[in-house]
Amino acid sequence: MTTTLIQNPQRFLLRNISWQTYQALLKDIEEQPGIRLTYDQGLLEIMTPLDPHEGYKKLLGRFVETLTEELNINIRSLGSRTSKREDLQRGFEPNQCYYIQNEPIVRELEQIDLNQYPPPDLIIEIDITSSSINQFELYGDFGVLEVWRYDGRRLRFYQLEEKQYLT
Repeated sequence: MTTTLIQNPQRFLLRNISWQTYQALLKDIEEQPGIRLTYDQGLLEIMTPLDPHEGYKKLLGRFVETLTEELNINIRSLGSRTSKREDLQRGFEPNQCYYIQNEPIVRELEQIDLNQYPPPDLIIEIDITSSSINQFELYGDFGVLEVWRYDGRRLRFYQLEEKQYLT
């Protein structure tokens, strides 16, 4: 097996990485805040967010939380929880994620197994430095209903319709 490395200052892309290696890395870095992994059928992207990235993430998260509180809507905020499914050979850690529509289903769960329960309803993605992996394809395969993506200049809202995101 050959592994190749493609890198830029905040991202590393490794090819030909097994699911087992991805699982081991998740376990090894679970106590390391600031490192995010995305896995897509053998591709592993390791990312360390920059300060502006984290600031925008917090700002948009506060907007969602304030809005839902004002509208008296129950939510479950799970930040950048690891979402993974071995059957898809995919995993991701969004910037922020929320259960809104499906909040009653996951309200009492300590750990949410995405093989049994739905994915988060809303993902907030800050994409100042573009990912090497197609995030929309991953989110669509998991069935994430809505994605908000901020690119440093513009905030766009996407809704899932038949495994494709439309603005």
